[in-house]
Amino acid sequence: MLGLAHLDPAPDGRGLLIPGCRSVHTFGMRFAIDIHFIDRDGNLVRSEMAVEPRRMLFCRRARAVLELQSVSTAAR
Repeated sequence: MLGLAHLDPAPDGRGLLIPGCRSVHTFGMRFAIDIHFIDRDGNLVRSEMAVEPRRMLFCRRARAVLELQSVSTAAR
C-alpha cells in the first residue's frame, strides 16, 4: 500500500508495477514520480508525469499502475 513512498530514488531507474490497482497517492514521497495507468489488456490508458508529493490520482479504466521516478527529477 506504500508503493515508492518513504524510499530514496533508485539509481538505476527501477519502478514498481502494482497489479489490481486503480488509484495511487504520493503522500510520503521524497521525489516526483511518473504514474502510468494500464488497462486489463496491458494498454496504457493514462499517464501523469512529474507528480509531486501529497497528491491522489484515480483512473477508473486502470487495472494496474506503474510508478517510476520522474524523468524530470532523475536528472537533478
